[in-house]
Amino acid sequence: MRHLRIAPNWLRYFIVVVLVLGIFFRCTNLDSKVFCHDETYTMLRLSGYTKDEVRQRLFNGQIISPDSLFRYQNINNQRDWSDTIISLAVEDPQHPPLYYIVARFWVQIFGQIFVNSVTVIRSLSVVFSLLAMTAMYWLCWELFKVPLGVSWIAIAILSSSPLNFLYAQEASEYMLWAVTILVSSAALLRAIRLDSKYQYVESPVFNWGLYSLTLALSLYTFLLSGFVVIAHVIYVITINKFRWNKAVERFTMASLVSFLFFSPWIVILINNFDPLKDRNFENDSTLRLANLLQSCLLQGKRIFFDINGDLDGNLNNVFDNFFGIFFCILVVYSLYFLYLTTNIKTWLFIITLIVIPALPLISQSLLLGEMRATSARDFIPSVLGIQIAVAYLCSYNLNNGIFARRQAWQIIVVFVISMGLISIAVSSEAKTWWNKSVSYGNPEISQIINQVAAPLLISDDSGINYGNIFSLSYLLDTNVRLQLIQKSMSFSTNVRRNPTVFILNPSNDLREEIEVKYRLRSHPVYLDKYSSLLKLGR
Repeated sequence: MRHLRIAPNWLRYFIVVVLVLGIFFRCTNLDSKVFCHDETYTMLRLSGYTKDEVRQRLFNGQIISPDSLFRYQNINNQRDWSDTIISLAVEDPQHPPLYYIVARFWVQIFGQIFVNSVTVIRSLSVVFSLLAMTAMYWLCWELFKVPLGVSWIAIAILSSSPLNFLYAQEASEYMLWAVTILVSSAALLRAIRLDSKYQYVESPVFNWGLYSLTLALSLYTFLLSGFVVIAHVIYVITINKFRWNKAVERFTMASLVSFLFFSPWIVILINNFDPLKDRNFENDSTLRLANLLQSCLLQGKRIFFDINGDLDGNLNNVFDNFFGIFFCILVVYSLYFLYLTTNIKTWLFIITLIVIPALPLISQSLLLGEMRATSARDFIPSVLGIQIAVAYLCSYNLNNGIFARRQAWQIIVVFVISMGLISIAVSSEAKTWWNKSVSYGNPEISQIINQVAAPLLISDDSGINYGNIFSLSYLLDTNVRLQLIQKSMSFSTNVRRNPTVFILNPSNDLREEIEVKYRLRSHPVYLDKYSSLLKLGR
């Protein structure tokens, strides 16, 4: 595969432009999109407070301003990084602490320089997304041993991917997870490659130790790294023909060392994790195969093209269907072509990286009867594998075959990458996008509330309200007043004293209590899949 190069020369310049634009769009408008429900939980963990502590202090029925919530969305001197770890261990052990520790130090350093905390925390994900490009180059080189070609096209696809772009501008661990997946995978292939040589440039202890370290970091970033480990196990066992040898032995030892490093968090997870906690079981109990296929079609399209930021994001028109079918055919053909033209050590690694982490997630969707749009972030290992496969297909066909074929593939490559650039250009200007999920409607909700002179907003802590009220507080004017109660509390304020009263996502009990007690009616002024804003009146 050493004949794979980027040709012609203009394509080199095109890829450079793509990289520059990809970096530019990542660094612009970092604070433009709504700071969503999940991101407010990130800041809560960085502050070192637990959800229960904040509930007792804020959801007590007192009238407060939006500024009162910001104390629990910033770093303070009363809590340190150990409190961050404790809050995760007690309330959110399914999120390991590596990203949150790094993010806390990042905010402590750069939060003193930049006033906007949203820009500061999201900029860390931008940095991780740039590191992911470097890690992608390394992994492609280990897979294909090509100095140019596949690696640079893969970086261009990664840089222009609208799905990667969304999480490169979100205060979450998913870009760090992508980095650790790519680095640990490249470190594994490097250790195997050097193991097959008679003379080592470095000690095998160093090579396998590097893999062990990066794997442990991946586990400490996101629990679903465990499925990446399973993919690695299947790969190593298969290429060694199910025989116990030095390579399998060293891989086993390195993996065990990684899990030994991760074992303290495993103990915490076992002792504190409740899979049923805060779960909503109101979804349909059956997920039809047609819906699953449609969702796969949609998610496949979003890897390469996504200008529709709607919450549902259904493939409901000819335009969306065309791109969905085109990109899914491209992905399927790239995997088939990869199998035909590479040896098992190459195609098996990419296939296992795509399939093994995805199977449990798809099975869970079938069992629970739901396929959430935000679950796209859980498929990051599969997304990375798909991008590598498509990059190989493009690179191979740019350099092989008759002139007309090479020209056709030049058009395809430019088309695929350009669609991604158009997508991230559109997304970078938007106030909200489908990945914001339960906070999708907050810009419109805040606009409705802010138009009133002295509004009172009432909400309780049921369902998504806890995190979503924090998300909304970033958008509310200072003259807005909030009254937050716990769902077990009785509502006691005389709402008639306030000229305009809104209720955000009220439980049925809260809405009925207010309507009956004060003989008022609630009228919906905003509704979407997750949120409802009601206005009290006669």
